Amino acid sequence: MSHHDLANEITAMLDKIELPMYAQCCIYRVLYDICKLNEDTFTPKVVFIGPFHYGHPRLQNMEKYKLVYAKCFSERVSRFISLDGLINLVEEVEPSVRRCYSDTVELSSKDFVKVILIDSCFLFELFLRSYYGHWSQDDAIYLKPWLGTTIKIDLFLLENQLPFFILVKLFNIAFPSTMTDHRPPSFLELAFHYFAYYKNLKLTPQDVSISHFTDLIGTFYLQPLVKWPTRGCETLDHLQSATELTDVGVSFRKSSSPCLMDIKFLWRVLEIPQLIVEDTTETFLCNLVALEQCHYPYDSYIIDYVAVMNYLINTRKDVDVLVQNGVILNWLGETESVANLFNNMLKNVTQVRFNSHYLELCKNLDRFCKSPWHKMKATLRHDYFNSPWQTAGSIIGVLLLVLPITETVCSILQVLQQPKQ
Repeated sequence: MSHHDLANEITAMLDKIELPMYAQCCIYRVLYDICKLNEDTFTPKVVFIGPFHYGHPRLQNMEKYKLVYAKCFSERVSRFISLDGLINLVEEVEPSVRRCYSDTVELSSKDFVKVILIDSCFLFELFLRSYYGHWSQDDAIYLKPWLGTTIKIDLFLLENQLPFFILVKLFNIAFPSTMTDHRPPSFLELAFHYFAYYKNLKLTPQDVSISHFTDLIGTFYLQPLVKWPTRGCETLDHLQSATELTDVGVSFRKSSSPCLMDIKFLWRVLEIPQLIVEDTTETFLCNLVALEQCHYPYDSYIIDYVAVMNYLINTRKDVDVLVQNGVILNWLGETESVANLFNNMLKNVTQVRFNSHYLELCKNLDRFCKSPWHKMKATLRHDYFNSPWQTAGSIIGVLLLVLPITETVCSILQVLQQPKQ
């Protein structure tokens, strides 16, 4: 091949390339170095949504239920819009929807539109049935609670998303504003209801703007702060563990704040919002960490929170301290599992900046720990009062030292008090 032919071939290749539209991208493949550590936390178990896991052999059993739900929804809205009308809308916005995905979607236009439309209709019908409680007696999702729970978990996985804007467009055209009787709540209100288990804040749909369901779950935990902490160039190099902090006199207390990152240190008390650690906690936090790593690298408040918890928890003893003080509600049983959860979550994660609130908090804790009096207290506690037996031995040792001195002093006083001859 001549240089001229090679140049023409390379030019043709370059002409086909389109620069990715990062401003629109919001749904990501989890970075390989993060995903390989625990692939199960990022992979749907029963239902795929969107193109990334389309055709996965393990998820084919759910496809018939998706089609049943999609059929029921199309019949539900048939007096307002035909299936052709829904297809036309998806075809119109197909380029914008494709640009929401970080990886090039290799599906043909026909297959892509089919995936987006069927998955959207499945979600609409699922959320409506959940909201109104209109389940049929042959509905497997209703009859098998485990299936409903697993689907809910699958729907907040980062790789398993549809762009929220297309869901809203389709839902609004299916239920037009001119509809006067029995018009359902907005799709965002339905999403609030469906994911209500994760909504521990007093939020309303008017308070949020989201890209997809993973983004919604993160918003549920972070939204209520009136003013977000600034982010500087510093990172957190060190923070004492929960056991070490206890040794120097720091007390832990469960905070009443519903905001996950609202950690405060006041008057020797470290207040931390309670975290329920259960079977789904790792999946939940890992996907929020992955979202921030890909989409919010300079506003990674969940990563900041996990980093602080990772420093506080080194061993099962640290977990015990937090459990005893109500900071962690451990539904896993094994404290070792909780420690491993936090110790492994930030492996291969890049933390660009750290928020100013946590930096100041950690500096205050460090100053408290370096106080001479608190350091002496920690030494005493560690060397002489580390366990009940060690405490008992230390007390006995002190008594054995003090008693002879006391006896000697008493003898001297007795001699001094004797009358002179």
